[in-house]
Amino acid sequence: MRTKTMPAALLLGALTVLASAAAPAEAQRTIRVIGMGEVRVQPDEAHIAFAVETVGTTAQAAGAENARVMDRVIGALVAAGIPRADLETRGYALHPEYAHDEGRREPRIRGYRASNQVLLRTRNLDRVGQYIDVALGAGANRMDGISFQLRDSAPAEQAAIRDAVERGSATARTIAQALGVQLGPIMDAGTTADVVRPFPVMMDRSYLRMEAAAAAPPTPVQPGEQSVRAQVTLVFAIAGS
Repeated sequence: MRTKTMPAALLLGALTVLASAAAPAEAQRTIRVIGMGEVRVQPDEAHIAFAVETVGTTAQAAGAENARVMDRVIGALVAAGIPRADLETRGYALHPEYAHDEGRREPRIRGYRASNQVLLRTRNLDRVGQYIDVALGAGANRMDGISFQLRDSAPAEQAAIRDAVERGSATARTIAQALGVQLGPIMDAGTTADVVRPFPVMMDRSYLRMEAAAAAPPTPVQPGEQSVRAQVTLVFAIAGS
């Protein structure tokens, strides 16, 4: 049986090609930067959380009184222009209240407390104070706070991303100039965006005394701006590397 032998020149060429393919290519030199962008916008929606708390000698009495007062509150808000679809029950609780009598080991139930919390959504920011006054006047006796939000934050997020890209690119140009190199094309990019919501405006419960609320002037409420922030990571090639 005859065996064919590869000429030495062809064998050397094949080994050279294999070695070239196996050798790692020279790593691309890059400049990686992080850009931070921010835009400030006026909110266009308010969320008002309020509640009705009632007490009774029985659970049924506390619940019935709560339902009566809350129906009156909701009716007053609807009459003031709030659609029922923009009123949402957020929590309902009914629990006993105990008294600890001297000489008794076990506490006794002295009554029941019912609490019904409702969230109001509105885009009429100039009427937020009026809605608060309407709810208080109709029987709401607990206010859990106000928050201002953006119904659609996408346009602001996109503006923040553009700002972040501009800032990141400016940083990359500064770094390249300091290093004495030229920027090449962008090799990679990534981003995150976040709406920074302010803390809800909490209402002092002492304000909710009905005898004071009846004579009080309209509640002033002024929404502040919201920040929408974005972060981008940009990776630039160094030209000629």
